[in-house]
Amino acid sequence: MNHRPDVVVRTTPDAPWLPPGSWAEVVRSSVAPSPACLVRLLLRRGDDVFCVPREQTGALDLPTRVVEPSDLDGRVAAAQLALEVLGRDARLVPVGFVRNVVAEDAPDYGWPVPVAHFVVWEASGVPVVDGEWVAAHGAGSLLVERHWFPLLSALG
Repeated sequence: MNHRPDVVVRTTPDAPWLPPGSWAEVVRSSVAPSPACLVRLLLRRGDDVFCVPREQTGALDLPTRVVEPSDLDGRVAAAQLALEVLGRDARLVPVGFVRNVVAEDAPDYGWPVPVAHFVVWEASGVPVVDGEWVAAHGAGSLLVERHWFPLLSALG
């Protein structure tokens, strides 16, 4: 497996979705880090990515699954997610992650402290679940507010 050096694509100091004094980093990486909290499945078709509605809000996002604590890098959860979305086993490659770095825990923050990872795994194939292909290039994309979005430009 080719291991490229990790590249920090974007850092968001005082990220508004994190407790005060915390930051988030978007990292291009060929290695899934631990602890993984969520995995997302990236399926690309040209400049489009496959999205499904989020359970809580209905907003479109990459297919996502929560990672069990025993699945340190999220590999098992990613394989289950790919099987669900693609209807078959798929070759999964970690392509990057969002890392939350939290100095001090807060009651409404539900992820591990001081570091939590939200890993993006890429596969290829045709989805067998309902969803839609969403344009994922440029500032006009519906997905521009997603924390993982800067990773796409780093992947090329």
